Amino acid sequence: MVKEKKNSSRPKYIVVVGGVISSVGKGVTSASIGLLLKSRGYVVTNVKCDMYVNVDAGTIRPTEHGEVFVGEDGIEADQDLGNYERFTGATMTRANYITTGQVYQEVIRRERNLEYGGEDVEVVPDIPNEIIRRIKAAQETNDAEVTIIEFGGTVGEYQVILFLEAARMMKLANPLDVCFVMVSYLPTPPKVGEMKTKPTQYAVRTLNSAGIQPDIIIARASERLDKKRSERLATFCNIAPERIISAPDVESIYDIPLSYEKDGLGDIVASCLGLLPKHSGKGLNEWKRFVGRSKRAKGNLQIAVVGKYFGTGGKFVLSDSYISVLEAIKAAAYKVGVHPEIAWLDTDPFEEDVRNLEELGKYDGIVVPGGFGGRGIETKIKAIQYAREHQVPYFGLCYGMQLAVVEYARHVAGIKGANTLEADPKASDPVIFIMPEQAEHMRNRNYGASMRLGSYPCIVKRGSIARESYKMDKITERHRHRYEVNPEYIQRLLEAGLIFSGTSPAGNLMEIMELPRDVHPFFVGTQFHPEFRSTPLSPHPLFVAFIKAAKRGRMTVLS
Repeated sequence: MVKEKKNSSRPKYIVVVGGVISSVGKGVTSASIGLLLKSRGYVVTNVKCDMYVNVDAGTIRPTEHGEVFVGEDGIEADQDLGNYERFTGATMTRANYITTGQVYQEVIRRERNLEYGGEDVEVVPDIPNEIIRRIKAAQETNDAEVTIIEFGGTVGEYQVILFLEAARMMKLANPLDVCFVMVSYLPTPPKVGEMKTKPTQYAVRTLNSAGIQPDIIIARASERLDKKRSERLATFCNIAPERIISAPDVESIYDIPLSYEKDGLGDIVASCLGLLPKHSGKGLNEWKRFVGRSKRAKGNLQIAVVGKYFGTGGKFVLSDSYISVLEAIKAAAYKVGVHPEIAWLDTDPFEEDVRNLEELGKYDGIVVPGGFGGRGIETKIKAIQYAREHQVPYFGLCYGMQLAVVEYARHVAGIKGANTLEADPKASDPVIFIMPEQAEHMRNRNYGASMRLGSYPCIVKRGSIARESYKMDKITERHRHRYEVNPEYIQRLLEAGLIFSGTSPAGNLMEIMELPRDVHPFFVGTQFHPEFRSTPLSPHPLFVAFIKAAKRGRMTVLS
């Protein structure tokens, strides 16, 4: 028998795969495992492997894929990278995101450059080898002791086969350094009334057919797994009962790490990899305090998010299109001590009947998030006008800032033809225009990764709401856009009372706009996406300022 040396210097890997259906918690499970290991003193990083042939998530519409999360270096990635950052506090870069498209693109590039030394290039083993190379590159880039790799989709999908082969090869090369976790759903058919284990049994056997045996099963279900079903899974899935972790539905995703810790998942994973904690078990205390604050929050704050990426057909609402915005609002609200009730307002009904805008009167704050294209922008502009004229705290993110500039230009600065070239390429007054280098990309139909992406510095004006919120003069924030405030109109906007409280270091790009507090309680827009930098333990200061303003407004109304 091979006996492993505890806490060996070799890097460790945890592979998280889906069992029965997708979208039941692989991402949050991966993030939670990262948090549990971090709380034990380990340096962790997370990797998401998407099966798409897309090179990145930037060209996929939000209603198809959910939010596009932007990393520090500008990678446009799956929204799970946002969960990884929010749970572990680690910074995600392009090393943390792998797609089938990237893998094939690199293998073909190397083949064209004769980097295979004249050998014939084959799907196996060259594609799995490239996947392994990228996983190890992520580990090295982040200097991680433990790397958690999430495979998108489920084990039964054709697209995942080569990723499973890569994981099998990693396990074969270093059996003591790789642990497999399967997240599988156990349905309870309403007319039957009994939780069923058979789908998970089939999922495990499908994984076995790829040469992989799961070390841990996360049993997702509407309620806790009972002893009988746990024993059945243990028997038919060839796994110890204590390594089957019940994962029932919970009130908040932030409860999940604590639930897993209570059931011993952190110790089980550590044991699977031969790891011992590096310090005492106080690493989760800060997380526990955050969860406690969220449950103690009193008073409901009504926040409206006006967007156009909610519809998925029928009566379903896809809030995942703006998941980072949602979580940033929550984190800020819990810090302030209030509970946010978030309403998702699709622009289409407002477009059909402008009288629906009166509904905005019942909200304590209004957010217009990022987006692209011309659909729904006139409705957003009307919503922004309502917020400005009725003193409702307003926070515009990226497109939400640009449209706030358009609204102000039209209705206050008297620039009647004001518009964004994104919506009207022939606008008579393009107060929002496209930078020359971006225009060249557009002319050449080079849309993928053609935007201003990733972190850029910003100088914050003293005496502004932004400066009061950040408490610093220079910041960095993440961007994802092509269009900017047109310099030709800045002076007219300033003379009309608009403040550009944040600019690029050169002063040519407008990064933050706002109205003075004696004119409006909170009317702020950012060209960047502050939601990408907000975490539960460190809420973004602008979101906190927005929530405080919304709370003050509500208290004023109640008094």
